Amino acid sequence: MPFWQLLLIGLGMVALIFLFRPGIKRAFEQSRKATSDDWRGLLLPLGAVVLFVIVIIAMARH
Repeated sequence: MPFWQLLLIGLGMVALIFLFRPGIKRAFEQSRKATSDDWRGLLLPLGAVVLFVIVIIAMARH
């Protein structure tokens, strides 16, 4: 990949960080107040998606 493309990608990522920084800060503050039910509500669907992807990959190999 040429240097100018890497530079543009890097600048784009920095711009996105500055764009989403207030929301990221708020999310970190709220995550400190999260209860176990909140984390369970996040981890169960995430685990289901990971398991689904593993099953799909396993089926594609056969």
